[in-house]
Amino acid sequence: MPNSFGKIFNITTWGESHGTGIGVVIDGCPPNLLISVEEIQAELDRRRPGQSDIVTQRKETDKVEIISGLYEGRTTGTPIAMMVANADQRSSAYDEIAEKFRPSHADYTYETKFGLRDPRGGGRSSARETVGRVAAGAIAKKLLTISGAIEIRAYLTQVHDITMPLLERFPTLSEVESNPVRCPDPETAERMIERIKAVRAEGDSVGGVIECRIRGLHAGLGEPVFDRLEADLAKAMLSLPATKGFEVGSGFSGTTMKGSDHNDPFIMKNGKVRTTSNFSGGVQGGISNGEEIVFRTAFKPTATISQSQKTVTVKGEETELAAKGRHDPCVVPRAVPIVEAMAALVIVDHWMRHAAQNRSFKL
Repeated sequence: MPNSFGKIFNITTWGESHGTGIGVVIDGCPPNLLISVEEIQAELDRRRPGQSDIVTQRKETDKVEIISGLYEGRTTGTPIAMMVANADQRSSAYDEIAEKFRPSHADYTYETKFGLRDPRGGGRSSARETVGRVAAGAIAKKLLTISGAIEIRAYLTQVHDITMPLLERFPTLSEVESNPVRCPDPETAERMIERIKAVRAEGDSVGGVIECRIRGLHAGLGEPVFDRLEADLAKAMLSLPATKGFEVGSGFSGTTMKGSDHNDPFIMKNGKVRTTSNFSGGVQGGISNGEEIVFRTAFKPTATISQSQKTVTVKGEETELAAKGRHDPCVVPRAVPIVEAMAALVIVDHWMRHAAQNRSFKL
């Protein structure tokens, strides 16, 4: 199903940017998981609009309501439904784009595929759809924390042409959350903030790169061939709005290395098989090897900008469009918790699949 993700821990998101609300249904969550609204809300607060002066100023509290699947604070094993109401809709700001296609947005492709579209904030193609993903990801994160002390940390490494120095350690959450761009290097973060403010003043936008690291994951998760762990992570990340690239470990830079340099030698450390380097990014043969999983996701510049651009109308007439409404000059800072959420959903699903295949029967 095109609005669902995951095979055992399965989520289905629903809703539009300017509809009544937006949300998610989770199927496959184990029973007796202690979870609170506050834990889910904490993750949603990290992605909500209006949280700083470098993101969209749409005012949404994004207060989550758990409709089903919990009893006395514990999951029941039945579907968990969560909803966030849309409050600050200004649909009139989108009257013009009902007749004109925004360049590089999903307006034209949605209209072509379905024969109609919801122009209010982009409807289903809006990044507001990710509210449901983050809510579900909060529960997935809780499962990973109590099941195996697995940590997931995403952060910005690049905005436009400003790149953070190589970070060889696992950053703390407080380091990532210490500034509006969620870059753990303070000096680079300041430069990123100034760049975003500058392009906003020009009515323009910029993109960037998010790196994500997962530690504490044991070896053995992932399936050979089609459901390789990095393939499912890639699908998860490239399903996010505005994404244009994905790489794991050495990524594209590995093509410039020789095998003798790129191979990760095995050693024994504290009775476990480890590697002395991690160009593989924690995945070999589509299966986790026990090292940190490291991947990067590239986000394009926000398509909706206030500068006048050439476009066409729904009737095929050439015209121009200077978009109105409230939009992020750079979507990447608010995408950090979304990347973490999708990573958590992939890992939990593979964890459950691994357990079902390898621990259910004693032969």
